[in-house]
Amino acid sequence: MESAQRRILEGALSQELLLDIISKAGAIRGSELGTGLKLNDPITVVGDIHGQYYDLVKLLEVGGQPGDTQYIFLGDYVDRGSFSVEVVAVLYSLKIKYPKQVRMLRGNHECRQMTSFFNFREECEYKYDIGVYNAFMDSFDNLPLAATINGKFLCVHGGLSPDLGNVKAITKINRFTEPPKEGLLCDLLWSDPLEPKDGEQRPSAKKGGPPFVPNEVRGCSYFYSFDGATTFLKKNNLLSIIRAHEAQLEGYKMHKTNPSTGFPLVITIFSAPNYCDVYNNKGAILKFDNSTLNILQFNCSPHPYHLPNFMDVFQWSMPFVIEKVTEMLYYILQPAAGTVDSDDDVALPTLPDSNWVNHRASLTDDQNQTVDMATRLAALISGENAKEREASGSKVDPEVRDRMRKKVRSIARMARMFKTLRQENETVVRLKGVCPGHKLAPGLLLAGKERLTSELELFSHAQGIDLVNEKRPEAVGSRDEPNKDKDRAT
Repeated sequence: MESAQRRILEGALSQELLLDIISKAGAIRGSELGTGLKLNDPITVVGDIHGQYYDLVKLLEVGGQPGDTQYIFLGDYVDRGSFSVEVVAVLYSLKIKYPKQVRMLRGNHECRQMTSFFNFREECEYKYDIGVYNAFMDSFDNLPLAATINGKFLCVHGGLSPDLGNVKAITKINRFTEPPKEGLLCDLLWSDPLEPKDGEQRPSAKKGGPPFVPNEVRGCSYFYSFDGATTFLKKNNLLSIIRAHEAQLEGYKMHKTNPSTGFPLVITIFSAPNYCDVYNNKGAILKFDNSTLNILQFNCSPHPYHLPNFMDVFQWSMPFVIEKVTEMLYYILQPAAGTVDSDDDVALPTLPDSNWVNHRASLTDDQNQTVDMATRLAALISGENAKEREASGSKVDPEVRDRMRKKVRSIARMARMFKTLRQENETVVRLKGVCPGHKLAPGLLLAGKERLTSELELFSHAQGIDLVNEKRPEAVGSRDEPNKDKDRAT
């Protein structure tokens, strides 16, 4: 816990020390079999953490001090939150100090594809460098995939697979690799129980139906049905499957009960309260003691203010600057156009390729788009002014006046949008943190404050916005594979 207290005091680990922690923890885990983790109670089971370091500290207080309490973590330590490096550093430190008391399984986010698509790679490069990221990735390849508790509960991150007839099959998996998009390794990390949730289009779990159905929500793997789980548990003499992988409003969910045992077939644990700072959910952990199962819930802990995705102050201040620029454009154009009542929008023309010669690599895509928009507006104004100077007489052509009105309407709409962005900057920044690609839905800013607030108030709304991020992203091997191959070569 010394490293945890150090981070609470805003201390930072040196890169040399962090790499040493990663190396030592990896050496310990490398000797653990894929499913040779046969554990007994008392033990505490922890679900997804997702870089929420200060909630991890709270979790350890609720669950019991490491050393006095046996823990098994079910994966997804990184991504989404901004303190993933600290989360893994603390867990690895605890693993080194208490190798028999702290167990860590692999989640679907402990891989190169997911950490590049989300923010863990960016966090490593921001706080350290690419070498630290590659060291973390190699260490994740060592993580075990499953464990059993009291010989009756199978612990895994995602769930079952059509290729998993017997628990012993997990020991034959080559886990020291990047998870593929199909197969047993993929399914253990990605599959879900077949139980429809609000807003999701999952196939109905009819009795006698197929035990596995393609998982369209995740874009890979399967949903496993009640019958599929029942058959697997009976064949392997197990009571239940304990897994993580899905956000839950109460921090946990007891899925359908097995009539023959009176116990839930599947138990989902989620340990990241107020997930992504917008879900307003509770976190939970599962404690086994004397064959008794107890759920402990906890709320989120305050953490230092930070901008999502390591946004700098310049990016954060852009809404204020842009609002003033659009106001200036509006008042410059307004006198020439007269009173405008309509709210119809007008699309600005595309710049010729020659105007992109000065595209600045030092600016982000959003900043370059802002410069592009200002350039296009200036080009339109210059072009119309030139036409007006060429026109004879003082009378303004109706067609020119109409075009000017349309320009004013466009600027007015932009002004309203950026006013909302400036006034609700805090809400927008939080909402962008969970939107796919960190982009808001079209029309959300024009809808005003009430729409933005409502999108953040309810768990179901946040979950609906974030649903696309539950899907496995397309391969990004072009970015990651060179580094991976280089590491393997060395």
